[in-house]
Amino acid sequence: MKPDTTSCSERQKRPRFDWREDLLHSRDVNARDGEAYGFALSWYEEWRVKRNLLPGRESAGQWWREAVKSKQRQEWQLPQWAAAMRWFLAWLKVCQEQGGDGLGIPERLKRAVHTTGARRGLAVRTRETYAGWLARFGVYAGSESRVMDETVARDWLTTLVEKEKCAYATQKQALNALVFFYRDVCGREEVDLQVKLRKTSRRQPVILTRGELMALMDKLEPVYKTTALLQYGAGLRVSEVVRLRIKDIDLERGVVTVHSGKGDKDRESIIPACLKEDLSRQIEESRQYWQEDREAGVAGVFLPDALARKMPRAAEKFSWHWLFCMDHISQDHRGGIIRRHHLNDKTYGEAVTRAAERAGRVKGLRLTRLKRAKPRDRRFYVATDLLRSGADIRTVQELLGHADVKTTEIYAHAVELGKGVMSPLDRMELAY
Repeated sequence: MKPDTTSCSERQKRPRFDWREDLLHSRDVNARDGEAYGFALSWYEEWRVKRNLLPGRESAGQWWREAVKSKQRQEWQLPQWAAAMRWFLAWLKVCQEQGGDGLGIPERLKRAVHTTGARRGLAVRTRETYAGWLARFGVYAGSESRVMDETVARDWLTTLVEKEKCAYATQKQALNALVFFYRDVCGREEVDLQVKLRKTSRRQPVILTRGELMALMDKLEPVYKTTALLQYGAGLRVSEVVRLRIKDIDLERGVVTVHSGKGDKDRESIIPACLKEDLSRQIEESRQYWQEDREAGVAGVFLPDALARKMPRAAEKFSWHWLFCMDHISQDHRGGIIRRHHLNDKTYGEAVTRAAERAGRVKGLRLTRLKRAKPRDRRFYVATDLLRSGADIRTVQELLGHADVKTTEIYAHAVELGKGVMSPLDRMELAY
């Protein structure tokens, strides 16, 4: 299905329809069936929005095949959900005949945030984060009038603070998303939600030992091993390592360049000498995929909008190709273009989790710690390892891309506890 390319101003002129409200007041559906229909249609909408698909018969059929029929269902469920979809498609037809688009409130909020965020120059990750929070708020608000009411937004934030016990950073993220919506999307000059965020205690990171880290690497599937070793050796974030391009690797200087990292900053880090041969093989593997794409006439890799306009042919050049690319082509959700994407960070994270579970079965290793291991934990280890070897804390801060040296000091504290503090009980043993 082609993405909706209608301009924001045109969408705003369309009549607004809400299937939830119409279902609630429908004379053709009783209260019991209405509740069941609402469950199925909410499921369909959530599934569809994640895949950036428009409402309609095509996406409904895809949802039915991939989500509903993929598992064994009880005998009564399929007829009930099928009836819900028939009601929705009939409702959607009426909406479209009257000039509506059938989009739900969460979806309209997400699209508005993405459109305005792109115009304001927000990073893609930031837009996705804000859009996710606004979609959650839209579900909570339930209607367009309540979405526009700052009192409702204040109540929702209070719920996050008091009932859901969200971490301070999470609370701040949700607040920033709402402020962006009311100020930049809605055009309000002053936004004061009058919510007091609750400070939460900082948690110590999981710092694996050398033995645990090597066991995890050993159990990692071969296709992800070079990615993991480079992430550890250079101290990269997950989002940074999976988005590396060929031009970012300088094997002669032994330097990897991270572009538009956290905070939209560039930085350089080291390439381990022992990894240069593996990276050379990885570059040649990427070259094979690039050649296949060029011969097949596949579109070039994704480039940021401004760069794509300035250098329209760069996307097809090998230097801009992904270092760690997928072994298949797929549709780009940003514009529906069929192209090759970089390694998915979620797929990579799941591979690390599987490796941690396998490594946790090795005798003598702490299973509970390895089960908690995430791809980012290798950054924690490289920080402590560099500090133990005598590296300056400012150097470590620069290599890891920490905006504040206080973040790096967390690892320095862990190092000092490990090597410079003796328990009083140990001193008593020495005395005797």
